[in-house]
Amino acid sequence: MIDMSGLGRMLIFFGIIMIVIGVLFALSAKIPFIGRLPGDIYIKKNNFSFYFPLGTSLLLSLILSLILFIIGHRR
Repeated sequence: MIDMSGLGRMLIFFGIIMIVIGVLFALSAKIPFIGRLPGDIYIKKNNFSFYFPLGTSLLLSLILSLILFIIGHRR
């Protein structure tokens, strides 16, 4: 038989990550600096608005990379 315990652990891990991300999205309005970092691009004209959270994306990418690096080196 094929050992499926590794797949089960991975699905549980990704499920927990999705819950954490959902909670962060639910609380994002209460975190004052998210979406207003230097580097976030916001253009508003008459009937047009464009928002690209470049600074926020870079910060979240850095945090997630550090978390995954720490988790990967525990083995």
